[in-house]
Amino acid sequence: MRAVVVRKYGGPEALETVEVPAPEPGPGQVRIRVEAAAVNPVDLFIRGGGLLMHGAPAREQTGMGCDVAGVVEALGPDVTGVAVGDRVLAASTWGGFNRDFGPYADQAVIAVDELAPAPADWPAERAAGLPLPGLTAWQCLDILNLPEGSTLLVTGAAGSVGGMLVQLAALRGLTVVALARSTDEEELRALGAHYVVDDVAKVRELLPEGVDAAVDPAKLVEAAHDAVRDGGQFVAVVVDGAPGDGRGITSQVMWAHPAREQLDALVELVDAGKVRVRVAATYPLTEAAAAHTRMAEGGLRGRLVLLP
Repeated sequence: MRAVVVRKYGGPEALETVEVPAPEPGPGQVRIRVEAAAVNPVDLFIRGGGLLMHGAPAREQTGMGCDVAGVVEALGPDVTGVAVGDRVLAASTWGGFNRDFGPYADQAVIAVDELAPAPADWPAERAAGLPLPGLTAWQCLDILNLPEGSTLLVTGAAGSVGGMLVQLAALRGLTVVALARSTDEEELRALGAHYVVDDVAKVRELLPEGVDAAVDPAKLVEAAHDAVRDGGQFVAVVVDGAPGDGRGITSQVMWAHPAREQLDALVELVDAGKVRVRVAATYPLTEAAAAHTRMAEGGLRGRLVLLP
């Protein structure tokens, strides 16, 4: 099979496509034939050696990818609840990304507790585009546990995680203030945003006391924190730290984790037309470096997806 790996950490040019035997699933794992693998910011972080800063050992080879959709073709020992031929999707993070091969490949080994059934009629890019942004948004909202009617600021609202946050927050009855370019206002209102601002300083013009909470996919940190009312909440998404708890604000850093029930619920919401998975572009697997380059440029309004 073909697999995209990193043998020397660096920029997009560090991605190599290699030919290797298909991996065998171990206990609690399945092997899937990959239909699509989505690109996430964490992939760029791993490619650049970011895991080393978090205590992970240096590796001779690191497999790439997290979000994936495909068809089960082999079961590991004692695996139950899934069968060969099942179509599945997953946010695959087993081993803390310390693995030789990941979902950027023709075939991939996935932990059973990371996957969920994927509807047969979904395009592969939709199935691969859902897991990590959906789980990240869901778990951020669970951390906040805001009552209906609360005000929530979402930075980077036009992006993949931000767009999921807008949709899920609106479904939970929150009043959503979306931070994005003015050209994104129509789209964000369609996703469920009540207000759209193009400058975080304008949040206080709308709500002089500040929002009840903020989730910060755009990594504005202090600027977004300043928009939160005294005693409110702030959630940073995949950064090394959050602002201190000044003004009585509770600040937390969120790293998404596999959660089968949440993934099942997200699939149901998308299948019912209540949540959209937006795809910006697809690339052949062999053009993973081009996809990484495009993601690094920013300004995406949906997922980038690799197709084997």
